[in-house]
Amino acid sequence: MLLLCALWIGIAPTQVQAQVPGQRLQLQWDSTAPATPSDRASTPHVQAQLVLQAPEGIAPGAPATLGVLLQHQPAWHTYWKNPGDSGLPTQLTWTLPPGLSAGAVQWPVPQQIRVGDLLNYGYEGTVLLPVPLQVGPDFVPDAAGQVQIGLHVSWLVCRVECIPEEVQLQLQVPAAQSHMAFNAEFIAASARQPNVLSQLDAQMTVLPSGDRVALRVAGLPASAHGQELAWYPEAPDTLRHAAVLGQDWQQRWDGAVWHAELPLSEMRGTTPEALDLVLGLPVAGASVAEQPPAQAWRVRVPIQGQWQAAQQASMSPALAAALAANAEAAPDPVAVGAAAGAAPSVLGASVWMALVGGVLGGLLLNLMPCVFPVLAIKLLSLARHGDNLRAQRLGGLAYTAGTVLSFVALGALLLALRAAGEQLGWGFQLQNPTVVAALALLFTVLGLNLAGVFEFGQMLPSALASAHLRHPVAEAWWSGVLAVAVASPCTAPFMGASLGMAIALPTAQALAIFAALGVGMALPYLLLCWAPGLVRWLPRPGPWMATFRRAMAFPMLATVVWLAWVLGQQTGVDGIAALLALLLLAAALVWALTLSGRTRWGLVALLLALLAWAAPMLWPYLDAPPAPGQRADVAAQPDQNAQALWQPWSAQRQAQWLAQGQPVFVDYTAAWCVTCQYNKRTTLSDPQVLQAFAQRGVRLLRADWTRRDPEITAALNALGRSGVPVYVLLSPGRSPQVLTELIDADEVLEALARI
Repeated sequence: MLLLCALWIGIAPTQVQAQVPGQRLQLQWDSTAPATPSDRASTPHVQAQLVLQAPEGIAPGAPATLGVLLQHQPAWHTYWKNPGDSGLPTQLTWTLPPGLSAGAVQWPVPQQIRVGDLLNYGYEGTVLLPVPLQVGPDFVPDAAGQVQIGLHVSWLVCRVECIPEEVQLQLQVPAAQSHMAFNAEFIAASARQPNVLSQLDAQMTVLPSGDRVALRVAGLPASAHGQELAWYPEAPDTLRHAAVLGQDWQQRWDGAVWHAELPLSEMRGTTPEALDLVLGLPVAGASVAEQPPAQAWRVRVPIQGQWQAAQQASMSPALAAALAANAEAAPDPVAVGAAAGAAPSVLGASVWMALVGGVLGGLLLNLMPCVFPVLAIKLLSLARHGDNLRAQRLGGLAYTAGTVLSFVALGALLLALRAAGEQLGWGFQLQNPTVVAALALLFTVLGLNLAGVFEFGQMLPSALASAHLRHPVAEAWWSGVLAVAVASPCTAPFMGASLGMAIALPTAQALAIFAALGVGMALPYLLLCWAPGLVRWLPRPGPWMATFRRAMAFPMLATVVWLAWVLGQQTGVDGIAALLALLLLAAALVWALTLSGRTRWGLVALLLALLAWAAPMLWPYLDAPPAPGQRADVAAQPDQNAQALWQPWSAQRQAQWLAQGQPVFVDYTAAWCVTCQYNKRTTLSDPQVLQAFAQRGVRLLRADWTRRDPEITAALNALGRSGVPVYVLLSPGRSPQVLTELIDADEVLEALARI
């Protein structure tokens, strides 16, 4: 549990920007692909993940689908296969082993995005781009039974300015294993595919004016009859995208037949034989610019007549000029690398913000109840040093070093395990019941020591027992490590976004953010050590110190109570009973070691024998899931003050409710997260908040991360977070609203007012 790593931390440039003056669209070059490809990568505006659905594994004849899961920052969007008046479609370049081939992207229906007098087709929020995977009869996995899939993804992401970005992704999976972790996302993407109707009669006729066409479609479902439809041409430069209904184009229903008169694009090319269109039925009460259509149908329309070609162009002149200028302005990659080696490292503004958030989050960790006993002991050591300023400062530096290095070591372990394919997040150590039990044992022993039941000198050789007196700096260092051990599972305010960003950054920058957490946590004690005036309020060393020390045993044992409760959430009452039995035997053994003579060794031998007999029987209960009905599940308790009911989270349930047009509020929580439990018993139990949920028809889900859950970890990653608490309000067709870690009723009500 106590980790020590000597790590070098450096910061490298992450992006090169080039502005194109005088263009309607401003572009910046940004390529942030990680040096070591993984299945996920992030840029400042988009998170991308390479995913797979293969129910029967990857084998000849077995169905399989690849996908790129894109999570956009709020107000940013990427583009459909026809981007509209400006933009570029997302491009996928695959690297596959022999016997595998990737099909065409099965594009979900986009939403219409107006930017000034332009109309684009694209995606906001979260979207999955599915790609069929064909497995040939000659496919054979590698010697280890693994399949390695590589993908280069490039996209243009826009808000007002547009930024070309690219990432390199790599997925390594066992061929014989079923892969269904992202089943809900693939189901949601399938639901957004346009339907192809077999009994459809469509015709497009070029009107005498030469710049308009008349469209007639019969055979659409009854749900569309009499409704205003939106249209999405699959080919660019055919129809005028930005046409306004009632001004530039008209539509009407003649019984079950839909008629429309549409304007042609000013950049139209030669007349094709047929035109592929997607017709969409907008969501009730929403415009086509707010979200994708509720239903959509793909129509292949034969064209009668010929229109006169205007000019052939694959993109708008403004975008083409901007991209060309941007390409010329982008420096040579080799030159950039050379410059990086010669010039001081520079952090992007977003990384600096993450560092600041890390320091502030580390400061707030000192307010967590489980950390209080350790901090109180540190204040006691300050008083013990009295006026010895040098000893105080050395202790402060050692405590800071222990704190910072422990955070960096935990961060490095987390990054290494994630790089190895593990779905882990911040606080992963307390998702392991064995670690929780070990911490409970450690704090029990420390509590007994503080209470005066024993002194380490009674049980250890004199050289070891007096080590803390001869090496107070080492003692201060270890207390920093101990503080991190109990504080690290918490996600304090300001920490969430910083940790989420750290997971996606290059290793050096990620470790810098973890170090910032340690600096923030150690900062108050470091300031006290280097500013003697701040501790003059402490009484001088005296008998009060012995009383204070014994009083600190109770907060230490209260931490054991909390850890036992956490273990109960993970394993049920049998796990709590097993832990308490082991703690009782350990406490008795500690007490026996304080005795003298033959009594000591007799009792020690007896208790060791009891431990050797009981531990193998009790230990399995410490890692077993709770039996049905044993655990008061944090995810499924109805609130008795409202009609709302919290249900256990699943990606399938969330996707199902959103597909039905219902908003969803998700509480990502864990039993070992103190902030989670506080918010649950205050804001999330507030009658006004629960009434607002019920009035707006918001479905409530609780994602319990107490034990390791790769599906919840992946959902947190998609939100840019790596720890709990996380609170997110999801509305159909809109970007997720991620709330702060320490929420209040006003914040929740304000978020609800925006849906």
